[in-house]
Amino acid sequence: MKRLNKYWPVLLIATLFSCAKGLEEINVNPNQSEKVNPQFLLSTVLIASAYDYQKDAYYDKPASAGRYITLVRNEGNDKFDWGPQNWDGLFSKLSTIKNMMDLAVESEEQQYVALGKILKAFNFAYLSDLYGDVPYSKALLSKDEGILHPSYDQQKDIYPSLLNELKEANTMLAGELEAIDDKADAMYGGNVMAWRKFANSLRLRMLLRISKAYPQAFTEMQEILNNKTQYPIFESNADNAEIKYLGDIGANTWPGAPLANAFSEFDKRKPSKEIVDALLQRNDPRLEVWIAPVDEPAGGTVDHNLYVGVPNAVPAPYDYNGGTPHISRLSAMFNSNLHPMVKASMLTYAEVCFILAEALQAGKITVAGETAESMYYKGIRANMRYYGVEEDADDEGYFDQPLVKYNGTLEQLIGQKWIAGFLKGAEAWFDYRRTGFPKFVLGPLAPGGIPKRYIYPETERSYNEDQYQKALTVFGEDKQTTLMWYLK
Repeated sequence: MKRLNKYWPVLLIATLFSCAKGLEEINVNPNQSEKVNPQFLLSTVLIASAYDYQKDAYYDKPASAGRYITLVRNEGNDKFDWGPQNWDGLFSKLSTIKNMMDLAVESEEQQYVALGKILKAFNFAYLSDLYGDVPYSKALLSKDEGILHPSYDQQKDIYPSLLNELKEANTMLAGELEAIDDKADAMYGGNVMAWRKFANSLRLRMLLRISKAYPQAFTEMQEILNNKTQYPIFESNADNAEIKYLGDIGANTWPGAPLANAFSEFDKRKPSKEIVDALLQRNDPRLEVWIAPVDEPAGGTVDHNLYVGVPNAVPAPYDYNGGTPHISRLSAMFNSNLHPMVKASMLTYAEVCFILAEALQAGKITVAGETAESMYYKGIRANMRYYGVEEDADDEGYFDQPLVKYNGTLEQLIGQKWIAGFLKGAEAWFDYRRTGFPKFVLGPLAPGGIPKRYIYPETERSYNEDQYQKALTVFGEDKQTTLMWYLK
């Protein structure tokens, strides 16, 4: 690994840089703070965390693994021959979070320490979800602290540590702290209760993810659910952890939009046959919100529907069904610089509903006044309400259809969770790895199947070889098919 301290923000380094003797007084501006305020770093790392996670879901490998997108040009991601994957962006955000927390401790602004714990947990959990065992306890220490080659921590140790960070953050925010700067908080505008709900809802996601390998997972979930005053969780779409796009410059724009990329990039990404067919089979009103009809309904060679998705990992996907006029694009809102229904999403109320539905269905938890069935329907309705089609679904008898009416199977539940998670993060891929659902159709050009993980970066073999090799003696082979701890 390249030295992780290289990611420390230039602004902070400049602030702490020692001036040459005799120049200190000359370079002091009496009207300007000599320290970076933690809320400035909060704004930076919060937006980067949401935007980068969302970009992966639309633009990168999780979009192919989650079967929402089919690439019709430059189809490498769909074939799953991914090779080593760089993690510098994630460690850059984590280093900024550490800096923010250190500054907050110095300035006695504990509210930013608490938010740092939440964002640290979100980003480190995502890192570990992608790779498995990763540098953690020593990853963000600098060479001045004697760490040039950080060791890897096992996932079985990382996850409990992060869960504790979230629990501590909730406790801190429940206390008497200074206000969060609303201008620095692009997600919740300084709303402490919203942050507490995010921390505890994120704990639920993480606990379900590791429940197969972590015996106390459901006990800890039940602790949260038994006391919603102490551990508030998401209760509506208004609680969603998501950030709007400003649409002013490319960096602040939905990754499929003209400002972010040329139109050709949008046109290279088609809705997958998996998602389009699932929506068609259920007469789902979200279809018309997410997917555009084909330009020429007549003339399709294999599919004559008004909405046609493209199979993943097939030869010449751009020629499927007779070519571009006969296959669907994503709807126009996904080619907009900003849109009220297209946001950088980290966690939604709908997902929390499905998490609780799954745990209830397995008989592992109880929720006052709720059943697996009620939470299943709440998850679907929350997502439909978000996109403005709940009333249409009721009018058209959506919930009475055999494919939709609750039947108590994990396949049905995860299938609806997958639909509701359309282009909202890597969760569809992670759920597929964990449950085997939905039963995706593997294309002929992806014989190895959907990967279980990312391969470690090439730089680990160049800059952190000893620690990398030590890690493999515990973790196993550095392959896409190697199972991480919570999947075994």
